[in-house]
Amino acid sequence: MAIRIFITGGTFDKEYNEITGQLYFNDTHMHDLLEMGRSKVPVEIRTLMMIDSLEMTDEDRELIAYQCTQCDEEKIVITHGTDTMSVTAKLLAEKVKGKTIILTGAMIPIKFGSSDGLFNLGSALAFAQTLSPGVYVAMNGRYFNWDNVRKNKQTGMFEEIK
Repeated sequence: MAIRIFITGGTFDKEYNEITGQLYFNDTHMHDLLEMGRSKVPVEIRTLMMIDSLEMTDEDRELIAYQCTQCDEEKIVITHGTDTMSVTAKLLAEKVKGKTIILTGAMIPIKFGSSDGLFNLGSALAFAQTLSPGVYVAMNGRYFNWDNVRKNKQTGMFEEIK
């Protein structure tokens, strides 16, 4: 069975406006990334929203949980902004059972060329295929249990809490 990929936005899919200097959303880069990474993993992609995770509401998180519960796939990758990834992971752990859910993102937008997003996406797809059911965060080549991870804002890396 395919892996379900849900797109929610975050730095992963941001673009840069050269005139205003602002980051903005246009469309997901997921198809290009899968092609660039030469992925042969069967996937089903659905964009749920294109927002910065700092602007994500409880209703947005409920929608993500609902979509995870309702989809047929048992393995799910969610692209998500890094600032509140752990908040969404906690809600998913409470609401979605029996599925392997991997949240991933990027510290640098894909469009910048030197992004960590392609590596994080590849790692997330691999972890989705190998980890037991539960909710995880995949960043920097590592996976973390949903209840044992935080973003270190000084280093820009994800780390274990305990």
